[in-house]
Amino acid sequence: MFTSSFWRFYLKDYSRLVSIALKTPEWFRGRRYPALAPREDMLHLGEADYRREYRRILDLLDPRRVYEELGSESILLCWEGAGQFCHRRLVAEWLEEHLGVVIPELPHHYNPDQLSLFD
Repeated sequence: MFTSSFWRFYLKDYSRLVSIALKTPEWFRGRRYPALAPREDMLHLGEADYRREYRRILDLLDPRRVYEELGSESILLCWEGAGQFCHRRLVAEWLEEHLGVVIPELPHHYNPDQLSLFD
């Protein structure tokens, strides 16, 4: 599992892509997982308040079930660019904390058409 931004996959149709955003771009063709979307009233909060409110959302969910429903090969997407504060990284931290998995941000050189390191 990885995290990334919608913009890395503009008009792409890969089965691994999962939107966890409140609002998904019209052009997005992947799956959606609304249980991980923030509430609209959270979008204008400062980072500390946002973290607290988003943690309340996560506390209502079972991390094992979420991970299994998403699938270990999923790429969780929201709007913010790499390195910016975003809820996809909060989801990654939450799953890492509870399940002992590692969920990095997708590397900038990722090529979904490359099947292995040796292609």
